[in-house]
Amino acid sequence: EDYGKGLIRIDGYIRNNAGVSIDEKVTVMKIEAKKAVKVTLTPTEPLRIMGAEEYLRHLLEGRVVTRGDLIPLGIMGRKIDLTVISVQPPASAVIISSDTEIVISEGKSKAAIREIPRVTYEDIGGLSEAIKKIREMVELPLKYPELFERLGVDAPKGVLLYGPPGTGKTLLAKAVANETNATFFSISGPEIMSKYYGESEERLREIFKQAEENAPSIIFIDEIDAIAPKREEVTGEVEKRVVSQLLALMDGLKPRGRVVVIGATNRPNALDPALRRPGRFDREIEIGVPNKKGRLEILQIHTRGMPLADDVDLERIASITHGFVGADIEALCKEAAIRALRRIIPEIDFEKEKIPAEILNKISVTMNDFMEALRDVEPSAMREVLVEVPSVKWDDVGGLKEAKLELQEAVEWPLKYSEIFEHMDARPPKGILLYGPPGTGKTLLAKAVANESEANFISIKGPEVLSKWVGESERAIREVFRKAKQAAPSIIFFDEIDAIAPVRGSGVGDSNVTERVISQLLTEMDGLEELRGVVVIAATNRPDIVDPALLRPGRFDKLLYIPPPDLEARKEILKIHTRKKPLADDVDLDEITKRTEGYTGADLEAVCNTAVMLAIREHIAKSGNPEEARKNAEKLKVYRRHFEEALRRVKPISQRELEMYEKISREFSRRVK
Repeated sequence: EDYGKGLIRIDGYIRNNAGVSIDEKVTVMKIEAKKAVKVTLTPTEPLRIMGAEEYLRHLLEGRVVTRGDLIPLGIMGRKIDLTVISVQPPASAVIISSDTEIVISEGKSKAAIREIPRVTYEDIGGLSEAIKKIREMVELPLKYPELFERLGVDAPKGVLLYGPPGTGKTLLAKAVANETNATFFSISGPEIMSKYYGESEERLREIFKQAEENAPSIIFIDEIDAIAPKREEVTGEVEKRVVSQLLALMDGLKPRGRVVVIGATNRPNALDPALRRPGRFDREIEIGVPNKKGRLEILQIHTRGMPLADDVDLERIASITHGFVGADIEALCKEAAIRALRRIIPEIDFEKEKIPAEILNKISVTMNDFMEALRDVEPSAMREVLVEVPSVKWDDVGGLKEAKLELQEAVEWPLKYSEIFEHMDARPPKGILLYGPPGTGKTLLAKAVANESEANFISIKGPEVLSKWVGESERAIREVFRKAKQAAPSIIFFDEIDAIAPVRGSGVGDSNVTERVISQLLTEMDGLEELRGVVVIAATNRPDIVDPALLRPGRFDKLLYIPPPDLEARKEILKIHTRKKPLADDVDLDEITKRTEGYTGADLEAVCNTAVMLAIREHIAKSGNPEEARKNAEKLKVYRRHFEEALRRVKPISQRELEMYEKISREFSRRVK
């Protein structure tokens, strides 16, 4: 795609070795690289590998190097840089071959001596837009202040990076410092605070003074909300003085951008508003949760030094890691690497100080390692609210073909066929209300859709949202939606929604709290901010008392009636609940199906479980002692008589109740049409 444009794409290490930076003009010439006889290398840290020279020759074979080059290596999950100290013959460039003698020197590598962080823009995935913005605001003024002098404007003094934890805010600041060759001063918010009067301000003044003396420099304040909270909300005098000092120091910075302050926070609204004005933090850049393309870039970065097996499909991993931020993907790659490591641990002799090179060459990370690691690594945004994704599949739901298809269209298809939806400009429904008598499978359907769609699943029980404290219930709803947006695509499931959203003014529930909760729900589902990648599914058996404002298009677009199962569905449900149970030959599921008119899915499950318990009870009573019972467990079966007894014990929902629910549903359907 760059053909004919006069562009060269090279990584940060090659740029560093060539002494150039992004957007500089370079001249490219072809040179003859001589065969290297001897190459001396210095690592940033001890290698601790038996036969390291042999291992490095195998790894670096075919690489062209010159004296002073920095070579990145990924060894056993560690990132180690090697500096080329000398080459034989002393040519401008040599090529390492299988005959080259590799010598490892124990001196200090130049990369270890440099104070600037060794992070380049290539180490950051999924943030190309943010990198572009930060380069304009920070890199240009630090490198070419004369541009701003010519324009007669002041360069930005500060940039605020905000976004969820783990998205790469600190990493981005380090990359900017490295790429601009600026001196990097890092302040961790809480470290500044001191109990002694005036000491906190003194520390801040000292850092700003050093930064000005060593210009061009970057002052990076991590967790800036810890040292600059809103002054009207803090009780301590120290915090107020530190905020005032920071404001004064940022105003006192000399213009023309020789010192830039970069702040990072995941709570931008907790910052003092005086900091968030031009002249202090001139620009604010959101560092959001990466999309699929961003996740793929991050995966490629974290696996570039990994010995990946041929079956590893990074695109597939990127498409199923919804809601993962950069830090989560790094954790996933480490977890996969550790699983690969476990396989070769039996071959390692822990008595020896170094690991033989042939064992290192054996290690390879497979797709299975990544899939296993996915079970242990979850998106950090979801840790507080993450519900174990249910193991229910579509096959576990008997009957309800229409409802299943509607749910697949609304939830699964937009994820699986996103290109088609984009092409057709189709908007999937935001909300689906499942209503019908108790026990018909409303919650089961929600579990199945959560599992089958691979979306993050947040389950909210209606009553647990309500709180006696004013504003707490609304805050709980707001938090749920915030986390769901952050970890999109996701499903929010409200069970028993009639408990938190009854008809306003009906006197049902504590009207003040529920009215405020309904208002919050309405604004979250259909407010000014668009709800992208989040589907709300709600279940209720009393749709007539759910507030009608929720039941219009744009909120709950689809209203699905889940009826009691018919003959065909009952047979399917019985098959599902007996497929792993040892049934005797005299059990006729067709006959049971005919005799269970009016039974719901939950009733049929209860019939099957009761029959099994009766069979176990009979077996234990006959055996006489536990040893005998355990020995003959293989012969145990469920007979017809057990089902007969179970049917007598488990009574279906009464006809009167069923008629009441069906009447409610009919009236409700008429009302919303």
